Amino acid sequence: MSPAEEEKSLPLPQRWPRASKFALSACAAAVAELVTFPLDLTKTRLQIQGEAAVRRDGAASGQAAPYRGMLRTAAGIVQEEGLGKLWQGAMPAIYRHIVYSGVRMVAYEHLRDSVLCRAEDKTFPLWFRGVHHAFLKILSEGGIRGLWAGWVPNVQRAALVNMGDLTTYDTVKHFLLLNTPLVDNSVTHSVSSACSGLVAAVLGTPADVVKTRIMNQPRDKQGRGLLYKSSMDCLIQTVQGEGFMSLYKGFIPTWMRMAPWSLVFWLTYEQIRRICGVSSF
Repeated sequence: MSPAEEEKSLPLPQRWPRASKFALSACAAAVAELVTFPLDLTKTRLQIQGEAAVRRDGAASGQAAPYRGMLRTAAGIVQEEGLGKLWQGAMPAIYRHIVYSGVRMVAYEHLRDSVLCRAEDKTFPLWFRGVHHAFLKILSEGGIRGLWAGWVPNVQRAALVNMGDLTTYDTVKHFLLLNTPLVDNSVTHSVSSACSGLVAAVLGTPADVVKTRIMNQPRDKQGRGLLYKSSMDCLIQTVQGEGFMSLYKGFIPTWMRMAPWSLVFWLTYEQIRRICGVSSF
């Protein structure tokens, strides 16, 4: 039976079109993003501290990189810029997840179900006054090209994070259901999401560091980066100048952000599906 025929055979409440599943995914992602956004901001601030390329350029001016841990960085943001700064820029992130999470969830579920049927068994300032201001500032400083700054490492990071998040959650959840006494409830969802958040952080942090540095670097009038030629150039410079482990700068806040994000998202998503009469993911 094809996916379309299988969907028609379901009871009416379960015949949810992809557009409706897209909306459910977007709602769950928005909740998760609001809860964990301060950790993402802290992680980003940590990742751009101590860049070797920036230190070389700023050595003459005697500028020192403020090496601070996650808690001190978050406290510093609150003390120096106010509590609201921890959520400034959250709206663009939510807009992104409405598209990004909606598409990835619907696409993954459709591809998974199709395969099973056949088988028979993620320098500009890091804060803005709003989306409109951010758009105009990027456009004025980096031109049209600046709007797509860092899109290659963004795609690379997204591929790694999704591979870690979606496949781990799906695999762990079904493993637990098939091989343990656990049933399809919040406990199973929590354990699965914890595993998926860890794997996603391990796979995605190096690409996230590269993406953050490429997007944060100064640019010329044509929007070309002045520090890195490409994501590979940034990767090489980072490892040569700061060592391999520099690729995992900000790993703890990344994991601490991905773990609750994944937990909130999957619990919310599974509950919304249940309430709306859609079968479990």
